[in-house]
Amino acid sequence: MSESASISSTYPEPPSRKRNDIAIELISGSVGGAAQVLSGQRAQTAPRGQFKNTLDILQQTVRNEGFFALYKGMMSPLLGVAAVNSLLFTAYGASRRIVSPFPDLTVPQIALAGSMAGAANAVLASPVEMFKIRMQGQYGGVGDKRLRQVVGDMWREYGVRNGIMRGYWITVIREIPAYAGFYTGYELTKRYFSRHFTPDPVPIWALLCSGAVGGVSYWLACYPLDVVKSRIQLAKEPPTRGGWLRGGYVARELATIVHEGGVRALFRGIGPSLLRAIPAAASTFAAFEVTREYIINHNLL
Repeated sequence: MSESASISSTYPEPPSRKRNDIAIELISGSVGGAAQVLSGQRAQTAPRGQFKNTLDILQQTVRNEGFFALYKGMMSPLLGVAAVNSLLFTAYGASRRIVSPFPDLTVPQIALAGSMAGAANAVLASPVEMFKIRMQGQYGGVGDKRLRQVVGDMWREYGVRNGIMRGYWITVIREIPAYAGFYTGYELTKRYFSRHFTPDPVPIWALLCSGAVGGVSYWLACYPLDVVKSRIQLAKEPPTRGGWLRGGYVARELATIVHEGGVRALFRGIGPSLLRAIPAAASTFAAFEVTREYIINHNLL
């Protein structure tokens, strides 16, 4: 009896159902992205000198346009959020599998996978963020335009390269360090909690904390580049081409910002961005993880 049991135990386990990781990441990423937009709508982008500080932006916007004006520009990310975040999380999952066949990556490997995902994500993030910024740059005047008008005007006046995809390369440059920090901060914090809760799953509050660390790490890794990107995408005219050996339009815009307001101008508004990142990234990662676990546990894909 024991010999029979010993022999039978040598047979391999029946193969488990192969998961469709790409589909799972696409769906979970879109859910996480929707949670991000709803919980962390960004403060409006303002021309230099229009407001005194963040509180002044809040007071004037609510007074002049009402409370829901704080969510102006949300339509653009809501329309694009499924595609952007699906691409981001799917690219990150694929990058992890390219960087290493093992699930536990080292810190440099996590950062590399995150930077690869960020570079891939820029192709969708650039136009979505540009239209959001341009929508937010309107302040309750009679000439304020709807999203479809903003998109149509950019297409007719400037076409794809200087219109729809304006700021693409600065977005790529920003996304590489941004998502290296984003995923590294999240993964390391989640591992810390995992060691304390093993063999139980990481609780929701720990996922939220891990996501918050990832969100703060995102902005600390890229904020000056985001300031440059916003200026380029909000400008009336497209950036001047040429001079790539000297940094191109990115270096020229960076020099202009420093000339106008000093190095401090590159960090203006970082406080509110860090505060906004906490609920936004926390909800993104928590929604992604919960959705992913639900799909896997119920063998939906």
